[in-house]
Amino acid sequence: MKITICGSVKFIKQMDSAKSFLESRGHAVLLPISAEQDQDTAWWNKLKLEDMRKFISLKSERIKAHFPKIKSSDAILVLNYDKDGKQGYIGPNTLMEIAIAFEHGKRIYILNDLPDDSLYEEVISMLPVCLNGDLEKLQ
Repeated sequence: MKITICGSVKFIKQMDSAKSFLESRGHAVLLPISAEQDQDTAWWNKLKLEDMRKFISLKSERIKAHFPKIKSSDAILVLNYDKDGKQGYIGPNTLMEIAIAFEHGKRIYILNDLPDDSLYEEVISMLPVCLNGDLEKLQ
């Protein structure tokens, strides 16, 4: 199966691990450009105001580049680890990626329990399969 991994850029190391695991089981795996290029995400937090235009342009390009990967895949895997005190974090970009997958009839796998926040209703309505932290359950 061809799987596109989605999630926060802070989960880059986990994306690489998940990719290796899935590939070892015969899956083809696509990553966000951020995960392919930015092994150190600290630079995102050090932007000066004058660099904001570059950042916005770069982020826009990366968002647009990930959508075709989702559309070309059989499924997405959302890595939703804890982030900034939020359990099972799913951010705005990841929510958009889930919506793209849903609209195109792709299977949606979510690694950990869904966050108990304002996104719960939207995410659950897109009929994801929750893996309860176990990639072995991905079929």
